[in-house]
This record gives sequence, structure tokens and C-alpha cells, in this order.
Amino acid sequence: MNDALARQADGLTVAAASPQEWHQVAEWAAAEGWNPGHGDVDCFHPTDPAGFFIGRLGGETVSAVSVVAYSDRYAFLGYYLVRPDLRGRGLGLATWRAAFPHAGDRLTGLDAVPAQQDNYRRSGFLPSYGTVRYAGRPERNGAPAAGIVPVAAEHLDAIAAYDRDCFPADRRAFVARWLTAPGHSAYVRLREGRVTGYGAIRPGRDAHRIGPLFADTADDAEALLDSLVSVPAPGESVAVDMPETQKAAGELALARGLTAQFPTLRMYTGPAPEVRTERIFGVTSLELG
Repeated sequence: MNDALARQADGLTVAAASPQEWHQVAEWAAAEGWNPGHGDVDCFHPTDPAGFFIGRLGGETVSAVSVVAYSDRYAFLGYYLVRPDLRGRGLGLATWRAAFPHAGDRLTGLDAVPAQQDNYRRSGFLPSYGTVRYAGRPERNGAPAAGIVPVAAEHLDAIAAYDRDCFPADRRAFVARWLTAPGHSAYVRLREGRVTGYGAIRPGRDAHRIGPLFADTADDAEALLDSLVSVPAPGESVAVDMPETQKAAGELALARGLTAQFPTLRMYTGPAPEVRTERIFGVTSLELG
């Protein structure tokens, strides 16, 4: 979005944000209790550098929203935030209206907190499925299961292909960044050389965040989760966002000593995309889908 396309409302100017500017938005997300990962900005922003928007009043950043275009058919909305002392003035809606055209005619998804779900419905989003964040200090379950190995460069092509079945767009470049970023740890399960699941964990502000957790079966997911929760030091907390439609995911989280923390609702601007939902035991992130 160039300067000529910036919108103004009540003195608000909305324009694309640089990675440096987006770090302030990540701090807002942390203050809201969203527990962003320490290196999320560096992984997220290159996915669509034109898709991160901030609103300014008098030169100060006061609002934000991301509308990340993954492909010519799919986008994801997140980070819809207004500085707390300026809420109730319509700045969020003005920022939304300026930024949302970036999605074009793409199917667009988001993860809605309960307080915003009616607003999103009024904007044309349709509910698809609920997600619950499970968090806590996990119980560990012994040595890694057979076939679980750390992700290496030679696995990335196969993992990207596997990921494409679980996500509405090819995000090969993002997956490569996500699985190899500093501080991130990732594992893949291989059966006779075939990928049957993968997962990643990264340090966050309040807890280590697990995501994605994609697997063919509950057994694959359990083996991956056990390897992921072994990464933080004993006594440190982890968090993972799991679809309510995947009953085995919640059962697995509870069995490892995690507790349900808060819900969100996945919503889309049209019919839900066709992906292998039975493989989704944990979403990648609530911010980018």
C-alpha cells in the first residue's frame, strides 16, 4: 500500500508498516496477553511485506491490523489492535477499512476472540470452528518415539508439501523460515521415509508456543508433542492452540497436564477452504493462521 492509497479519518493516516514499526505492534500484542513469540515479526513480515498496516495520529502509532496475502486466492487477518487509551473513537474500524482492500477478492480467514465475533459477522465473516488455547507446565513422557527426528534441510521440501495439504495456500517460504528461525525447534515424524507429521515450538513472552502440530494420526501427534514439550527447561510453560473439532488434540493436551485457557473462533469470508482438517492438532499461530 503506497502513500497515495493511505486513508485518513479523524486525523488518522493508515499505511504499510516496516518490520521495525511492527515490533511496537508485537509489544501491544504481548500486553494483551497474546503471548507472541520472540522472533515472530522476522518470520511473519516477509510473508507479505505490504500486508501489515499501522494507523498514526500526530506521528504516533495508534492502531494496527495485518492482512497477509498468502496467494492470489487466500489471505489471513490478524493483529487487529488499537492503543488502549484511544479505544472507542472508531480508529480501529477506520484502520480496518483502509487495510482490508489489500485482501482483494481472496478468501480471508481470521481467529476471533469472543468480544469481536459479532463485529466480524457484521463484516461478512462466517464461523467455521472453535479453537482452544491449552497451556501450562507439561508432563514429560520419556525418550523420543521411533521416527521422530529434528527437522533438517533435507526434510523441508517434503514438509512443505505436507503442510500444503493442511493449509489453504502454498507457504513454502514461510515454513522454511519458521522451522529454521533462531530459537525455534522443529521435529518431523517419518515412517518408511514418508512424512506423517511435523511440529514446531518457539519461545514466547509468557510461555513457549507450539505450532503447527500437524499429524496423520493421534499417535503421530502424541509422539511429536512429547518431543516438542521436552525442548523448554523443566518447569517452563508451553501453550498450543487446538481446534475443538479435533477431539483427540484436546485429550492429548489434558493428558500432558495442560489446561484450557481461552477460546477463539476461526472465521472466513466465504466457505471454509478444503484442507486435511483431520491432520490439524495445533494451528501455526492465531496471528497468521
